[in-house]
Amino acid sequence: MLQITELTYRIEGRLIFDQASATIPYGHKVGLVGRNGTGKTTLLKLILGELAPETGGIEIARGHRLGHVAQEAPGGTTTIVDWVLSTDAERAGLLSEADTATDPQRIADIHQRLADIGAHSAPARAAQILSGLGFDEAAQNRPCSAFSGGWRMRAALASVLFLQPEVLLLDEPTNYLDLEGALWLEKELERYPHTIVIVSHDRDLLNRSVGMILHLDRHKLTLYPGGYDAFEERRAENLSHNLKAKKRQDDERRRIQAFVDRFKAKATKAAQAQSRVKLLAKMKPIFAEADSSVAPIVLPSPQKELASPLIRMEDAAVGYSATPVLSRLNLRIDHDDRIALLGQNGNGKSTFAKLIAGRIPSMTGKVFGTSKIDVGYFAQHQLDDLSEDATPYEYIAKLMPEATEAEKRTKLGTFGFSSAKADTKCSHLSGGEKARLLLALTAFHGPHLLILDEPTNHLDIDSREALIQALAEYDGAVILISHDRRLIEASADRLWIVGNGTVRSYDGDLDAYGAALLAERGGRSEGGSRSAMTPTAGADRRADDRRVAAQRRSKLAPLKKTMQAAEKAVEKLNADVAKIDAALGDADLYARDPGKAKRLTIDRGQMAKALAEAEEAWLAAADAYEEAERAMATQA
Repeated sequence: MLQITELTYRIEGRLIFDQASATIPYGHKVGLVGRNGTGKTTLLKLILGELAPETGGIEIARGHRLGHVAQEAPGGTTTIVDWVLSTDAERAGLLSEADTATDPQRIADIHQRLADIGAHSAPARAAQILSGLGFDEAAQNRPCSAFSGGWRMRAALASVLFLQPEVLLLDEPTNYLDLEGALWLEKELERYPHTIVIVSHDRDLLNRSVGMILHLDRHKLTLYPGGYDAFEERRAENLSHNLKAKKRQDDERRRIQAFVDRFKAKATKAAQAQSRVKLLAKMKPIFAEADSSVAPIVLPSPQKELASPLIRMEDAAVGYSATPVLSRLNLRIDHDDRIALLGQNGNGKSTFAKLIAGRIPSMTGKVFGTSKIDVGYFAQHQLDDLSEDATPYEYIAKLMPEATEAEKRTKLGTFGFSSAKADTKCSHLSGGEKARLLLALTAFHGPHLLILDEPTNHLDIDSREALIQALAEYDGAVILISHDRRLIEASADRLWIVGNGTVRSYDGDLDAYGAALLAERGGRSEGGSRSAMTPTAGADRRADDRRVAAQRRSKLAPLKKTMQAAEKAVEKLNADVAKIDAALGDADLYARDPGKAKRLTIDRGQMAKALAEAEEAWLAAADAYEEAERAMATQA
């Protein structure tokens, strides 16, 4: 059992926990959720004992081990599999002692303990875990120093899974994983035999791998049964209930206060008025938190639609230094395609993205179209390229040199940056805010093709939902590289597999792909071990759903364009009217140039009429678009 009792903690005077309490029974798997900056990682550090609480305490059952992923990834000449095995200090010590012990009783005790802890099956178990996280047999026997930081962090995750501590703490474990690793980890956590507390923004992981949600909000901890969807539904019900209760109490307060105000000065009613004052003082206020919605993400659509295909490849190959990474590329990308690239890290997904973005040329074959289209390319490493001293306003100002300051700040507001955040240096922005800024810069000019390489790593769950909505409203083509299953399922109509030195279309869905992947990596899955190239009946349905979604966007596109054109006409007329109003606001104009004042007055009247007509057209177009959306949703 993990017991948190009346925990209070501050960081530089800022209150993080205020007498927060929670009890997690042994063996339960719990997702720790809350808005960025509320203190989720801080709580894990308090549980680990790396930080000391101001008051209150945290207790775990006697004899239970705490485990977490070390921040320092392994290095040196030790092989990955040997390093994972070495992290079990008890096993390593017993094996070493077994080679030197001479006392028969001690030798017997050592071998009994080795049998109890499964020491002899440990190499196979370590290899299976490493395989699940993407290390094939050859990789497992390479030295730790041969791997990048991301792969070493996978090894650190493998070691803590191998040790199987009674209380496992994980902080965003999928951030270093590709989709394939995330799918495997999801299954591994489902069958983990002990307690887990996991901080994650991966909605699917929180729905499939945990049975409780621990919500950190307003310095308190609240435990909800079920996965994330169940938590969200229960929380919405609580918010609605509290709002209604607060309204009833506010109405009662107003009624009592009105009585007090009316009769407090009358001797005959003074006693009753005084009793009601006491009643008000004793009435405990009901706090009803409004559902604080996250700022939307805006991805401007291309101004002009290009004919399909946007890009076409004929027997193309791409690579570096005369060494091809991918070859036999015979593919096309159309103007309304939504494609997710699947395949483990290192297979060439980013290389392929750079090819279609025109960042690197093909080595052989032909690639048509890359020079004619506007491509927006988002990659995680670009977050580090943002200047620490620059502000979001300065970045947007460079893209809008002719705009007024008000127009620039209004534009920033549409991307979710308040006036204060607009002038905040990038060094002081959170990872999620940097990701929002980079998305805004990537899509600023309405590209024909958006390439998003792991766009969600720093986004919380609500912001990920905002991105899904933004992609649904974006009219261009999209290429997705992501370990976020929900993002792929909601936004991609087609799946392409990057592997075996090429890129090929896949006709199944993520369920079929995940089942085949788990079978290949030695994992267990309810879906059996079907070949990755054999879609299930469910896969056929999902493929049909993706085609219907694409057809739906195609049918709605003309109505949406009409609505957007009408909206722009209203905006232009509003701006013109504002200019005339500003001119007519000059008191000296009427004496200085009465003729001009008369003309402006007439123009103002005509524009006001045109504006009213434009607003009517806009409302009609919006109604037509929304009606078509509802009709299609009903048919679906």
